[in-house]
Amino acid sequence: MAAFPFVSLKTALIVLRISLAIVFLAHAIVRILGGTINQFAGFLNAKGLMIGHVLVWSITVFELAGGVLLALGYFTKWLSAGFIGMLLVGIVLIHAGQGWFVGEHGTGGVEYSFILIVAFLVVAAADNKSARLLKPF
Repeated sequence: MAAFPFVSLKTALIVLRISLAIVFLAHAIVRILGGTINQFAGFLNAKGLMIGHVLVWSITVFELAGGVLLALGYFTKWLSAGFIGMLLVGIVLIHAGQGWFVGEHGTGGVEYSFILIVAFLVVAAADNKSARLLKPF
């Protein structure tokens, strides 16, 4: 009988990569279906970024396309870098002013973004092309 964690490192890295993809796909889908694009664009405009709608749609398209490609194991280093960049901007614009903690001891802080950045660093470092779900055409 295998010991905890009961999966190989390769499998764990695939699970991590797909899980990250699901998180960002969910963000984009909820933003579209929940109708919060205008709200998010207004927030960005209020922060001095006068092209809020363009930025929100760019983020949303990146989360959708990047999420699918990441889940399939394509361009993992580049996509990880893009998601890390997006998370860093989110920390600066939104989360840093809320402190460290997301819940219990605070609201909206940087800890969630921090651990996502670390997870993307692991995925980028692994970049195992043999771990793709589908082979290239």
